[in-house]
Amino acid sequence: MGKVKAETSIVDESVNDGTEKTYDELLKFLNPIAKPLASKKLTKRIYKCIKKASKEKNIRRGVKEVQKFLKKGETGFVVFAGDAQPIEVMCHLPVVCEDANVPYCYVPAKQGLGAASGSKRPTCCILIKKKESYEETYKDCVKDINKLPPPY
Repeated sequence: MGKVKAETSIVDESVNDGTEKTYDELLKFLNPIAKPLASKKLTKRIYKCIKKASKEKNIRRGVKEVQKFLKKGETGFVVFAGDAQPIEVMCHLPVVCEDANVPYCYVPAKQGLGAASGSKRPTCCILIKKKESYEETYKDCVKDINKLPPPY
C-alpha cells in the first residue's frame, strides 16, 4: 500500500490544542447563511492576521462589541464563524457590515476564531482593524475577501 498523506489542521500548531478537525470535517457543521466562505488557504491567512492583530490589541471580539464599533464607524474587516448556533444571534451582522461598507467572510469554526485571537473561548465574530505592523497580511486578507463571490 502507498503512503496516505494525513489531513492537516487549518489552525497553525501554536493555537492548536490537539483536538482540531480538518477544514473538510468542519464544513459539515456550517450554517446555511455562511456565505461567502473563506477557502482553506484564506482561512489560514485570516487566522494569522487575527493572531498578529490580537497581539497589538487591535481586534473587537463578540457580537455586541463588533456591532457597537461598526455602528460607531470603525473600519477593518469582519470574520464570522460559520458554525455559530443559534443563527439568530448574529444573522443581522452581515447587513450591518454591508451598510458600513466593511468586507466580511465566514470561516468554518468559532473554536478556531477564538484560538487565533489568543482565547480559550470560542467566538462568533471578530473585527480586525488595520495597523502598520501587520499591514501586508491585512491587505492580502482584504483583497482575497473582496474576490469572494457575493452572498446573494
